Amino acid sequence: MKRPTTAAGRPARLTLLAATFVVAAACSSSPTQATPQTPPTPLTALPRPLTTGEVKVRDAANAFAFALWRRITAAQRDSNVFVSPLSASFALGMTLNGAAGTTADEMRTALQFGGATLAEINGGYKSLIALLTSLDPTTEMQIANSIWYRQGFPFRQAFFDTTKMYFDATVQALDFTNAPASLATINGWVNEKTKGKIPQVLDAIQAQHVMFLINAIYFKGQWRAKFDPTHTAAATFNAAGGVAQSAPLMHRLDTLSYAEAATYQAADLPYGNTAFTMTVLVPKGGTDIEALAASLTPDAWQAITASFQVRKVDLSLPKLTLKYERRLNDDLKALGMLIPFEPGAADFTQMAPAPVGNQLFIDFVKQNTFVDINEEGTEAAAVTTVGIGVTSLPSYPVMRVDRPYLIVLRERLTGTVLFMGKIVRMPTA
Repeated sequence: MKRPTTAAGRPARLTLLAATFVVAAACSSSPTQATPQTPPTPLTALPRPLTTGEVKVRDAANAFAFALWRRITAAQRDSNVFVSPLSASFALGMTLNGAAGTTADEMRTALQFGGATLAEINGGYKSLIALLTSLDPTTEMQIANSIWYRQGFPFRQAFFDTTKMYFDATVQALDFTNAPASLATINGWVNEKTKGKIPQVLDAIQAQHVMFLINAIYFKGQWRAKFDPTHTAAATFNAAGGVAQSAPLMHRLDTLSYAEAATYQAADLPYGNTAFTMTVLVPKGGTDIEALAASLTPDAWQAITASFQVRKVDLSLPKLTLKYERRLNDDLKALGMLIPFEPGAADFTQMAPAPVGNQLFIDFVKQNTFVDINEEGTEAAAVTTVGIGVTSLPSYPVMRVDRPYLIVLRERLTGTVLFMGKIVRMPTA
């Protein structure tokens, strides 16, 4: 079982999985001390320097994360959002290996890979997965990939071999004509990889669907210093639109990494050995939450994490459980990924040979997420599904010679029959 991952956010540490949670802070009438803990020894450095490929994938994934984040939050104003751009990057990174020409170029641009070669991208994904799942033995961090395809469809074995090698992908053919059984298999895999937090990502298999590429990320970490549940109390949460809601606010007075600017307050809450943290940003009075969300860029994020200073903080944080789903087609198109979604124009000839590969296109990219933040820690899961469609599903006969058969040897040009045979059993030596 794979485990741990990324680090917090300082320049010397990974920021791939740093999720931004937007909350409203409230102060308790009587500050309370954090529950005493005996946490594991803090991780102060990575076990090894990052490879060139890892740096390129990390930087690209972070740039993609904030670009996708800004697009989604702008499209869903006054709405809850919880996404894993990293999960989307993994799923689309697998898919990239099947693309060619302008289709591949647009995917690379949207994923922010710049001039990195496909070999660097794949190698970076592979080693980064291994690193991310091994940093903190006290935190559960799993990354899983899979490909499910229509039985008998002529996909390239080389494409499957590449995804197995670099993404450790499970690859399996299914009888899509038996939709209930195929859905049960795919959703069952997702349910298992997310520990039951996301039990279903597909509810139907359409006639044009020939492949689903899926990434699943599961995270479960305990706070380095837990919140005392006896100090959790109902309080007013001032929701968007000026609506007052009652919400359970956890509370603790603790020493944390803290940053403050004219527009926000930020605190960093570590898990386990501190490889993973959750950064909480709350806008100051007069700052709109949508403006704060839109202001997050790779440079702005680095500036925030670099400005953290350790100090005593009186923190109140909502206890919540949230499920979220979003179709990412429009978001990815806004980032420049247009042709991959266009039937008849997309080129996935590295996934299947021409002319079939020219009939393939990305039908949808969808993400399902889950998060539970409580006094003990955080449990989160994300699944990104890339559905591959075909413009017109070709009829490919399946010929399985597993019963008595005939053979005829002939000279084709003259029509001369040379030999004829009937095979009713396999000969023995």
